[in-house]
Amino acid sequence: MTTPGEVLGFSDLEQVEACLAQKLLLPREPLLASNFGISYMVRTSRDVGGDFLDYFYLADERLGIYLGDVVGKGLPAAMFAGLAIGTLRSIHKTGEAPAAVLEAFNKRLRVRPDPFRYCATQYAVFDPLTLELCVANAGIPLPLHLCASGCRLLGEGGLPSGLFDFAEYDQDTVQLVPGDAVLFTTDGLLEAMNSHDEEFGMARLIDVCAEVGCGHPDRLLRAVFSHVTEFANANRQDDMTAVVLKVLEQS
Repeated sequence: MTTPGEVLGFSDLEQVEACLAQKLLLPREPLLASNFGISYMVRTSRDVGGDFLDYFYLADERLGIYLGDVVGKGLPAAMFAGLAIGTLRSIHKTGEAPAAVLEAFNKRLRVRPDPFRYCATQYAVFDPLTLELCVANAGIPLPLHLCASGCRLLGEGGLPSGLFDFAEYDQDTVQLVPGDAVLFTTDGLLEAMNSHDEEFGMARLIDVCAEVGCGHPDRLLRAVFSHVTEFANANRQDDMTAVVLKVLEQS
């Protein structure tokens, strides 16, 4: 749906500058530690988009992971994504629990609410020492836990960030083991449509994950995006973002 902000015109130079600025906000490279790895893939529907993500070490050596999806497309959505990233980065350093971070994020966005801009957001904290993952969700697809016994959804849904003053969030904690992987996605992957107006959907995503397994993060990402692209063929799609956290098996 086109929102009022999207009727504004932007020059080609402004689009290029925005594209470069947005790329600088993404992680520079996959993260590989002694017992875990994390990779991501982003595909925008235009030169710039409203999806955003980051992963980073907290002061206590745990790992923070967030990703989000701003309503709308193009430069207006990208500008709001930049605001969201800056706001989240100012909050996550506190080391608070994921649910508390999302509640603080929502409150800050509501200080100057924009009726046409809000975002679905997910924040997770992974402890490399205990292999414990804690996840809170604000209206984004639930992450998939891939393990030896199959795939399962993690956590509970929640209201999108910046939409309501009263939003509160639950969080879910899961104990990972070596060999496990967790796939985080924005809804662009699930809502990709084929020529028959069918969505790719969660069931197909689970099938792909079950087929590929929880091996190397890059292999899983390539497989997911390849299946979605083949499914949608030439149909124009929304921004698509995915992050994989893999707990490595020790040799």
